Amino acid sequence: MSTGGGNAEAILDSIEPPAHLLRPELTDNALAVLERRYLRKDPETGKVDETPCQAFWRVATHVAKAELLFDDGTHERALALAEEFYGLMARLEFMPNSPTLMNAGRRMGMLSACFVLPVEDSIDGIFDAIKATALIQKAGGGTGFSFSRLRPRGDLVSSSGGTTEGPLSFIQVFSKATDAIQQGAFRRGANMGILRVDHPDIADFITFKSDLGKIENYNVSVAITDRFLEELKADPATIHKVQNPRTKQWTRLEKLDDERRPTGEYFSVGQLWDRVVAQAWANGEPGVVFIDRINECNPIKNVGLIEATNPCGEQPLHAYDSCNLGSINLGKYVRRSGTASATAKGTFDWEELESSVHACTRFLDNVIEVNKYPLPQIDRMSKTTRRIGLGVMGFADALYDLGIPYDSEEGLEFGEKVMRVVNEESHLASEALAEERGVFPAWEGSEWQQQNRRMRNSYCTTVAPTGTISIIAGCSGGIEPMFSLVFARQVMKDEQGRPTVLREVNHVFERIAQETGVFTDELADDLAKKGTLQHRDEINETQKRVFVTAHDITPEWHMRMQAAFQRHCDSSISKTINFPREASVDDVRKIYGLAIDLDVKGVTVYRDGCRDIQPMALDGSRRRKDVDRDETQGNGEKVPSRRAELEPIPLPEIMPSLRIRQMTPFGNMHVKVAVDPAEGCEREVFAQLGKGGDVANSDLEAVCRLLSLWLRAGGRLESALKQLQGIGSSLTVTTKDGRIMSLADGLARALSRYLVAKKAYGLEALLLGKVPSRKLDDLAKEVRPQSRVAAGREASYKIKCPSCTGTLSFEEGCVKCHGCGFSQC
Repeated sequence: MSTGGGNAEAILDSIEPPAHLLRPELTDNALAVLERRYLRKDPETGKVDETPCQAFWRVATHVAKAELLFDDGTHERALALAEEFYGLMARLEFMPNSPTLMNAGRRMGMLSACFVLPVEDSIDGIFDAIKATALIQKAGGGTGFSFSRLRPRGDLVSSSGGTTEGPLSFIQVFSKATDAIQQGAFRRGANMGILRVDHPDIADFITFKSDLGKIENYNVSVAITDRFLEELKADPATIHKVQNPRTKQWTRLEKLDDERRPTGEYFSVGQLWDRVVAQAWANGEPGVVFIDRINECNPIKNVGLIEATNPCGEQPLHAYDSCNLGSINLGKYVRRSGTASATAKGTFDWEELESSVHACTRFLDNVIEVNKYPLPQIDRMSKTTRRIGLGVMGFADALYDLGIPYDSEEGLEFGEKVMRVVNEESHLASEALAEERGVFPAWEGSEWQQQNRRMRNSYCTTVAPTGTISIIAGCSGGIEPMFSLVFARQVMKDEQGRPTVLREVNHVFERIAQETGVFTDELADDLAKKGTLQHRDEINETQKRVFVTAHDITPEWHMRMQAAFQRHCDSSISKTINFPREASVDDVRKIYGLAIDLDVKGVTVYRDGCRDIQPMALDGSRRRKDVDRDETQGNGEKVPSRRAELEPIPLPEIMPSLRIRQMTPFGNMHVKVAVDPAEGCEREVFAQLGKGGDVANSDLEAVCRLLSLWLRAGGRLESALKQLQGIGSSLTVTTKDGRIMSLADGLARALSRYLVAKKAYGLEALLLGKVPSRKLDDLAKEVRPQSRVAAGREASYKIKCPSCTGTLSFEEGCVKCHGCGFSQC
C-alpha cells in the first residue's frame, strides 16, 4: 500500500524507500557491481554511502516525478508509480540502462546510454562532431557515426587546392579524441563507425581494423544496401560501383597495389563480399548492418533516413537521437508450484509479463521528460521522436526453468512469442500514454499516422546488451545462451588487496542437480573451467539437452534465434553469433547468407580465439606455470604467490650479430641483433637512425635497452614484437613492404624480417653468410603489417578482462566479463 495525503511529497523526496516495500535479494557479485559502478560515493572519502534499496528508490522517485509535469499529475499519483517502479527493480524483474541507474536523481542527470551524431563533409562539420562527442563521452555516453558523407581519399579540397586523406584518417582523429576522455570511474567511450558499401573508400575500410590496436575504442560496420545484395544474388562477378559523396558520380571500384597505385583491375561485388567475410572471420570486424532494410522498417521517414547505429548496433538512430533503454528479466516470470519437484517444468506467466510491459513503457517515457541531455540538438530530437527501447534479458534462464532447449524449434517459438507479446503490449501502452499526454511531435506524416494509431513513442522495443544490469538482476544476458553454468566471480578483496574468488552456479541448474543428486564441488569446478556439461557421464540426456551453453550451440541456431526476436522488434537486436575456433571462412559466409535470407537488420560474429591481444588462459584457467606457483591460505583457498624476481644474465665481451636495414618515418634504421649461437636465441638489440635527430635516436635507444633487458631475462623476442607492432604516430611512411606507422613499428618490422629469415634458413647459416642476399630480400615480402590480434595459432586463447584478468566473452554484440561485470557497452 502507498502512503497518501500530504505525506506523498515528503516520501518522494526521502532517501529511504517506505518500510513496507520489498528489499532486494542480491548476489554477492551484484552487490560488488553496484558498489563499484552505481551506488553514490562520498566525494571526499570515496566510500560508498548509498544502499541498493536507496539507489533503486532514487531512480524510481526521480523517474516518477515526471508525472508532475502533466496536467493530471499529483504527488499521490507519482508516489504510487514510484513504488511500482521500485518494486520492478527490487524484485529484479526490470532494470533500466546503466546511465539511468547511475545518474537518476543526481547532479549529472544524463540518463541516456548512446547517441548518433552527424558527420558533415566539411572541417567545421567534422570538428563540431568531435566536440559533441567529447561532451557526450565526458558524461558517460557512447556515440555512433556514419562517415559516408565524407569525400574519399585523394578527392579535391577546393578551399586549399589540395586533397583529403578521406574518412579513415578522420575516424582515427575521432578515436584519439575518445582516448583523451576518461569517463569518470565508469569506462572509456564506446563508438560505432559505419561506412556505406558504395563509398569509394570501402575496400580500405573493410580491412581498417586488421590491426585492432589502431582504433581500440571503435566498432566498425559496413552499411550494406539492397542494390548490393541484389547484385550479389544475381551475379557475384558484377563489377562493384561506388559513388563519390561530393560529386555524386558513380565509378567502378578499382584495386590498388601496396603503394596505392591503380592496377587496372576492379572489385566485383562477390570479391568485396568475400573481403567482408574474411575480415570478420579473422577478428570479428567489420560487422554488417543492412541499412536499406533498417530504413524500410523506419516509421518516421518524415524525420529523415537513418545512416548509423549506436555502438552495439541494436539502436539505428537518426542524427542527434538517443538510446533510452530498459530490459525485463524473463526468468522472473516462470512460475513453479510449491509442491512441484525441482525437476518439474515451470509455466510462464504471460499475464504478469503484459502488466510489466505497460509499467516499463511508462517508465521509459517518463525518462525522456526528466533526462538531462548533453546537447540541445539531442534534447530536441529525443523529444521529437520519443524513441524508447524496451527489451529483455534472462531468456536462457527462462528456457532452463521451462525445460526448453535453446537450439530447438520450441525454443524459437517461445522466443518469438515473448518478443511479440513485449512488442504488442508496449505499442498498446504507448497508445494509452498518447491518450493521456499526446502523440510524439513527429507523429503527423509518420507511418503511425497512416495506420491511424496515435502513439506516444515512434519506436518502443529493442534487444540491447545487458552486461552489468543482467549481473545486478542475477540473470543471463539479453537473448544469449548462458556462457557457462558456473562462473568464478572476483567480487571482493582480502586484507592484502588480493581478489577473493567466489563460485556462482546457475540457480536453475543447481536446484535440479541437487535434486537429482549429481551436484558436487568437483562438477562445479569442472563446469567453471570448461563451460559445458556435455562431457559429463552423470548428467542424463534430458538435462544435457536443456542445459546447453554458448559452447554447445551452432552458429545457425544463434542466427535463427536472432531472427525470431527480430520479427517483432521495432529497432534491432544486439547479439553475437559465436563460432568455434576451427570454423572456416566458408562457415562465416554461410551465416552471413542466412542473415540475408532471414531479414535481420545486422550481424556481428566472433570466432573463438581470433583475438590474442593479451596473454590468455587456456580453457578459462590460468597457465600451468602460474598454477604451479600457487600458495594455499589457512582457509584452504589458493591464491597466486609473487613471481620470482628475474635477473638479466651477464653477457660475454664479444658476441656475433646480424644487421637489418629498415625504412622508417625518420629515414633508414640500422638494426643489429646480438645472438647466442649455442642457445639459438637473441640477447641484445641495437638500432640507430641514419637521420632523425637526437630525440628520435634517444627514443629508439630507450626501446632497445628495454628490449635487450627483456631478452637477457629470458623473454622471447616474438612476445615483445607484439607490443611494438602497429603502434601509430603522426609520422608514417609507405614502403614496398607496406606502411610503417611509427619508429616502434619500424623496429618491429625489421625484427620480424630477421625472425622470418631465421626460421627459413637457421641461425648458423645466417651467421656464416651461407644465404644469398637475393633470397633474404625475397623474404621481406612475407613480412606485412599483420594484425596485432591476428587469429591465434596456439590453442584456445581468450582475451583477459582489463579489470579482473578473467576471461572476456563476446555476447550481445558487446564485450563483457562474467567475473567482475566489466563491459564495453
